[in-house]
Amino acid sequence: MQIFEFHFNPYHKSASPKTGPDLIFDSFCYEPENISEKRLGGLYMAGILKNVLPQNISFLESLAKTIKERYYKTVLTGSEKNLKEALKKANEHLETISKRGDVSWLGNLGFVAMAISKSDLYFTKVGETKIYLLRGGQIIDIDHKLDFEGIEPYPLKVFGNIISGKLAKNDIILILTKEIADIFLRENLLAKIAKLSFLPYSGNIFKALKEIFSIKKEQLLKIAGVCLVISCSEKPFSKEKETLAQPKTLKTFSLKKVFSPFAAIVKKFLKPKLPKRLQQAKKIKIRFPELKFPQWPLPALKKFLFNKNAVLILSLILFLAFGFFVFQKKEEAQLRVYKAQLNQIEEKVNRAEGYLIISKTSPQAQKKANDLFKESWEEISPLSYISATLPSDFAGLVAVLQKKISENLYQLNKLETIQDITPFIEIKPREFASQKIVSFKDNLYVFNAYTKNVFEVNQNGEGKIIPLDKKIDFASAEADFLFLFSKPNELIVFQDGQFKSPFSLEPPSADFNFVDFTSYLSNLYFLEEKANEIIKYPFLRESQWSSPQSWLNPKIKIAAEFKSMATDGSIWVLTKENSVKKYYLGNLEKTLTLDIFPEPKDFTKLFTLPQLSYLYLLEPSQKRIIIIDKAGAVIKQFQSEKFDNLLDFAVSADGKTIYLLNDQKIYKINF
Repeated sequence: MQIFEFHFNPYHKSASPKTGPDLIFDSFCYEPENISEKRLGGLYMAGILKNVLPQNISFLESLAKTIKERYYKTVLTGSEKNLKEALKKANEHLETISKRGDVSWLGNLGFVAMAISKSDLYFTKVGETKIYLLRGGQIIDIDHKLDFEGIEPYPLKVFGNIISGKLAKNDIILILTKEIADIFLRENLLAKIAKLSFLPYSGNIFKALKEIFSIKKEQLLKIAGVCLVISCSEKPFSKEKETLAQPKTLKTFSLKKVFSPFAAIVKKFLKPKLPKRLQQAKKIKIRFPELKFPQWPLPALKKFLFNKNAVLILSLILFLAFGFFVFQKKEEAQLRVYKAQLNQIEEKVNRAEGYLIISKTSPQAQKKANDLFKESWEEISPLSYISATLPSDFAGLVAVLQKKISENLYQLNKLETIQDITPFIEIKPREFASQKIVSFKDNLYVFNAYTKNVFEVNQNGEGKIIPLDKKIDFASAEADFLFLFSKPNELIVFQDGQFKSPFSLEPPSADFNFVDFTSYLSNLYFLEEKANEIIKYPFLRESQWSSPQSWLNPKIKIAAEFKSMATDGSIWVLTKENSVKKYYLGNLEKTLTLDIFPEPKDFTKLFTLPQLSYLYLLEPSQKRIIIIDKAGAVIKQFQSEKFDNLLDFAVSADGKTIYLLNDQKIYKINF
C-alpha cells in the first residue's frame, strides 16, 4: 500500500489575515499501530469545509480524530462494523456542535471516510467530494451508488450508508474535493492517472503523479483542495505528502541574520591559539602568572591575512555588506516612488471631491467622482497592504487617505454598515435546521433540502413546525399560492394554511437535474443543469401543468452560466460572472454590468417580483445584500459583521422588508 497526499493551495487566495481562511481542507491517513489493529487495516479520510467561521478552524481535525478513536477502539468486530460505529460517533459529535448553536457547517461540509483491510474496501461520504477507482486504465465512479438519505436533524444523521467492495492488485483509489475533481475531469488528468493502474506498471507512482500535475501546474495553482491517492501495489507501505501552492512572499532582508553564521566562523578562526603547554595548564588549572599573552602579534595577523579561507570569508563579508548597502539604497528609492504614488492618489482624491461639490446638480459629476474614488481605492490598496513594512509616518498617511476614500465610496454607493442588529427570531438548532427561506403573505417559511417539515414564522417573530413528509429544495411565492418543490420532480401547493397533494411533473428528460426554480402566473420555470436550459411548465388548471417546454431560444442556450433566477414577466438571471441578464420570450433583452463598490466577488442569489421596481442581490462573502433598480443603479446596500454566514433571504410583497437568514438567525431590515 502506498499513500500520496496532495494539497493544492492550502493558503487560499481568499484567506485574510484578519478573518482567516474562507475554506479549510485536509487529509488524514492512519495505519495500524500494533499487531491487534492490523486486522482492521488502514483508515483514510479527506475533507473540506467552506464558509468557515473562526471557531471552526479545527473542525475537520476534530471530526477525523473522533472517527479514528472509535474505529480503533476495539479490534474484535471487524472493519465494517467498526466503521459504522465510528460514523455513529461522528454523527453524535456533529449533533453536539449543532446543539451549541453552530450549524454553519451544514451544506458546507464535504468529507470521505474510508477503511481498507487487506482487499476489503468500506467507505462513505457526505457533500460533493468524489471517489474514483482506477483499474486497468479504466475510471470507475464508485460513490454514485451511495443512497443519500439526507441529513436528518435530531438525532442528527450526516454520515449514512456504507459501500463495500473488493480491491485488486495495482488498483488506485482517488479521493478528491469537488474543485479538484472538476479540474481533473476538465483537463483530462484522471485519464492520465488511470494509466498508472495498468498491471505491468512498476515505476515510482509519486514521481509520476508529480510529473502529471506539473503539466497543468498553472491551472492547479488557481484552485484549492485535496487529492488523496491510495495505490494498492505490492510495494512496502509508504506515505508521501506534497503541497502545491503559489510561492510565498519573501521575508524582509536581515543583515544580522545573514552575517551571524559568518561572524561565528570568523570569531572562532581569529581567536588566539594558546601555547600547547598553556592549554594543558588550563585543563589542570595551573596558573603561570609570569606568562603574558599577546593580543594580536604581527606574525599572527600576517598569517591570518594570507590564509585562503580567511580571505574568502572577508571577501564574502565585504560582498554582503556592499549588497546590503545597495539594498538599502533601493529601498530608499522605492520609498520615493511610493511617496510619488501617494501624491498622485491624493491629487485624484482632490479632483473627486471637486466633482462631489457639483454632483447635486450634475449626475455625470457624481459618476466621475465615484469613478475617481474607485480608481484611488485600487491604487492605494497595494500601499495599504505593505504599509506594515514601511516607515510609520508614511504608513499613517496611507491609512488616513484610505479612510477618506472609503467613506466617500460608502456614501456614493449607498452602503449602510449596520453596527448593532438583533435577530427577529433565532431558531433553536434542536428544533429545526435552517437552510432556505421564503416570504408568503404575512409569514415566513424556512426549509431545507435535508429535513422534512417546514418551519413557519409569523409577524410577531413566533415560530412553529408545520408537518410535511417531504424535503423541500426550492420555493416560489405568488399572491395566493406558495409552490414548494421536492427533487426530483414533485410540486406541492400550499394554500389557505394547508398542503395539497403532491403533483408529479413530467420529467423533461431521462437524466435531468433542476438547480433553481421560479414562477409567474402559476407557470413554473426551472433551471435544468444537464440540458443547459430553462424549462417551462405552462399552467393548465388547478393542480395541473402541461408537458415541459424549452423556454430559451435554441440559438442562445447558455444557461450553464446562470446561478440564480427570478421573474416579473421577464426572467432575470444572475450569471457566474456576477452580471444580471434580462430575458423576454426566451431572448436576451439586456445585460446589467454592476458598477458597485465594493466590487462584487460572488453573488449567490437574485430576487424580484412583478410588483417590485427593484432587484435584490445577496453576497455572503462580503456580508451584504444589495438593492438595485432594473436599470442597474444602486439603490441601497446593507452590510454587517453579524452577517457572518448568510444562507438565503426573503422580501415582503411590498419590497420594503428584507429578511436575512444567517445560520439559525433571521434578521429583519426595513428598507
